[in-house]
Formats: sequence, C-alpha cells, structure tokens
Amino acid sequence: MNSPVRLDKWLWAARFFKTRSIARETISGGKVHLNGNRVKPGRPVSAGDLLRIQRGEDEFIITIIEPSARRGPATVARTLYEESEENRSRREKLTEERKLGREAHITRERRPDKRQRRRIIRFKSGLDK
Repeated sequence: MNSPVRLDKWLWAARFFKTRSIARETISGGKVHLNGNRVKPGRPVSAGDLLRIQRGEDEFIITIIEPSARRGPATVARTLYEESEENRSRREKLTEERKLGREAHITRERRPDKRQRRRIIRFKSGLDK
C-alpha cells in the first residue's frame, strides 16, 4: 500500500505542472477539483480519485491510478492517471479549433515596416526606376 501523497506533489509528479509551487497556486485558485469538490494543496490523494484540472484553456478530467510523489520520465508519469476518451477527443478538438483561429489571424495583412515604407515612398516619387 502506498503512503498518502499530497495533491500538489502528485500533480507535479504526474507532470501536469512544472513546479510544485505552480501546482499549489492552481489548486488554491480553485482550478483543481477532487471528486467534485474544491480542495487544498495538502489534501491526500488515493487511487480511484477523480480530478478535474483546468490548465489554461484546457480541461483535464482524469482518474488517479497510482499515487506517486516521485517525478519521473513523462512516459512513467502518464501511467499514474487515466483520461477518459471523450474528454481527450473534446480537448483535442478544441485545441485544433484554437489553432485554426490563430492561423486565420496570422494570414491577415499587416502594416508596412520602415524599410517597406521607404520603398513605397521612393516608388511613388519616381526615384525608383
């Protein structure tokens, strides 16, 4: 039987957050819910607990498989939890929509920079022949 692991430490070990302090701030800010309830960073987690994690624009709904306080490689970290298939597909769909939205903004024309403005002025004044 594994010893109890703090929620902030588990989120760090499962590589949801880069540091424990970021995990602690996120939990304190109400972005992490354990079994549907808002919790504190020191709350112990166990196998079978349901977590809802809001990280930026992404929402993860996962089930804890193994509580671990040791941060290892990403491949090992993915074995600590299980994400439902419908949540994963919904999250990936939203990510794709955001990416397409950004591409639409990138293709719009921007104002000429300083070098381009100088070339336009020279062309209009007839100096560039």
